[in-house]
Amino acid sequence: MVIPGGIVVIVCVLGGYVLHHGKLGVLNQPTEFLIIFGAAIGALLTSNGIPQIKMIIAQVLHAIKGKPLAKEAYVELLLCLYELCKVVKTNPLSLEPHLEKPEASDIFKKYTTVLHNHHAMHFLCDTLKVQISSPLSPYDLEDLMDRDMKAAHAEEHSGVHAIAKVSDSMPGLGIVAAVLGVVITMGKLTEGKEVIGQSVAGALVGTFIGILVSYGFLGPLADKMEKDINDSGKYLDVIKSAVLALSKECAPKVCVEFARRTIPPMARPTFDEVDKATSSVGQKAA
Repeated sequence: MVIPGGIVVIVCVLGGYVLHHGKLGVLNQPTEFLIIFGAAIGALLTSNGIPQIKMIIAQVLHAIKGKPLAKEAYVELLLCLYELCKVVKTNPLSLEPHLEKPEASDIFKKYTTVLHNHHAMHFLCDTLKVQISSPLSPYDLEDLMDRDMKAAHAEEHSGVHAIAKVSDSMPGLGIVAAVLGVVITMGKLTEGKEVIGQSVAGALVGTFIGILVSYGFLGPLADKMEKDINDSGKYLDVIKSAVLALSKECAPKVCVEFARRTIPPMARPTFDEVDKATSSVGQKAA
């Protein structure tokens, strides 16, 4: 809803301005835009390296185009975890080929949502590799997964903080543009009231743009990016719950139930839905 929300902000703000008999042409101040957005981009480049900039761009695009995880995505994850748990219970060593080359795995190829989530795949496969090669106690395994998730979230949140800082700086950059506009206006004091009025109006546009972009666009965008990261963390929590249950020697269906209970209520499938889905997987395997 990022794009629809942005459209609502623009229509309401400019619509209200026009209804007050404002002239849209006055808001067209390319030099003000250059000062504000150029300074914002420069500050972003100064405080972040190339890898961070690439990550921020990817997070922004995902916030704009991405969709929240639905029940179907979680059901697919639960079924994938169920099959992996069954393999571990039958013959742990036979799981290694699936973990070494997930893209060629008969299990993972059935669950494309899981396979295409590269962060989740690394988290799942690396954890299972450790548990198969050198089993850890549930306590140590949980500590290992928590460290992985904490490191990933810290890196991802750096992109959110960068956008939030730019958002916070926009009103100030708008004032910078406005001050420069006033400086230019001072050189036009002998050119008449109309010229001075247009120049002052152009200068004030800078303040307007800075505040609008901060509170109407960048601030909400940073919030959306943070929610996306939290959703990604919940997805990993589901994997963590299943793997922990597996380390405690729980049956595959019990492992899946631990994972199901970790899913946020709004997207959580019912017990019967998961039970029927896992039963059908068992029948197909048979």
